[in-house]
Amino acid sequence: FFSIYQGLQLKKSSSTMASIMAHAVPFLRLRMATIASRTCQPNLTYSRGLSTLNLASFLPVTSLLSPAAIRSPSLPLLQNNTPIHHQQHHQQQQTRTKMTKTKKRRRAKIFERQRRVSLGLPAKPLPPKYIPKDTPVVNALSRQQRDAESATFDVTAAQEMKTKIQKSEETESLRFQFEGLDMSDRVKMLLDLRNGNQKEVVASQKKRGMELFQLREGDTGSSAVQVVALTTRIQQLQTHLAKHKKDNSGKRGLDALFVRRRKVLDYMERKDFESYRKVVKSLGLVR
Repeated sequence: FFSIYQGLQLKKSSSTMASIMAHAVPFLRLRMATIASRTCQPNLTYSRGLSTLNLASFLPVTSLLSPAAIRSPSLPLLQNNTPIHHQQHHQQQQTRTKMTKTKKRRRAKIFERQRRVSLGLPAKPLPPKYIPKDTPVVNALSRQQRDAESATFDVTAAQEMKTKIQKSEETESLRFQFEGLDMSDRVKMLLDLRNGNQKEVVASQKKRGMELFQLREGDTGSSAVQVVALTTRIQQLQTHLAKHKKDNSGKRGLDALFVRRRKVLDYMERKDFESYRKVVKSLGLVR
C-alpha cells in the first residue's frame, strides 16, 4: 500500500491518476490509521526511498468514515472500533501415528516380559545350557578312580589296535590294488609292493593306516580317518624337507597341514573324546 501511495503522489498531475487517487487514497489512509492504532506509537514513521510518512498525522478510523459506512455489513470490524488483524496461517505440527517395525518389536518385547512375569517366570528367557551360579559342583569320581579308568581304557584300545594291525598284515598288499585275486607266485612277485616306486608305497601305507580307524568299510571322511591321512602327508613332507631345506613353498604347505590337523583334533576332542584318545595314543601325537 505504501508503494501505491507513493506512486500516486508522484503522478498527481494526470487526470486519470487524479480519479484513481480519489478512490484509492481513502483506503490507504484507512489502512495506515489501522496500523497506527494497533502499534500505539504516535511518533512512529515509515520511510521508503526519499519520502517519509508520519503515521501520527492520520486521524482515527471512525473519523474518516461516515456513520452509515461504519454501520454497513461490509465493515463488521469497524462497528466496535476494533483493529483489523491479518490472518496468520500456521502449519500444524505433524504427529506420527504410524506404527513402525521398531515400535512393534518393542511392544512385543514388553508384552512378552509381562506375560512371563505373570506366569512367575523371569522377565528374560535363560540361555539353553544355563547353569545357575549357586549350583554345587560335585565330582562323582575321585582322581585315583579316573586315572584307573583311563589306564584300563588305554589297555583295551591298544589291544583292539593290535588285532587290527595283525589282520591288516595278514592280507598282502600288491600293486595296482590286485589284492584278493587268485594268481601264481610269479605274478605275485611281479606285483609285489617292493617292486613299486615311492608313490605307490606311500599310498599303500596311507590306505592301511586309514583302514585301522574306519567306522565302516570304505570310510574316508570320518575325523579319525582324516587325521591319519593328514599325518601320512605330514610325514612325507617332513622327509622331503629334510633333504630339500630351501623349499619354502613346501614349508608353507606343511604349516597349513599342521593347522588343518589341529582343527580336526580339536573338533574330535569336543565331540568324540574316546576316538580322540585312540588316535592320539596310536599315532604318538603330542597334545
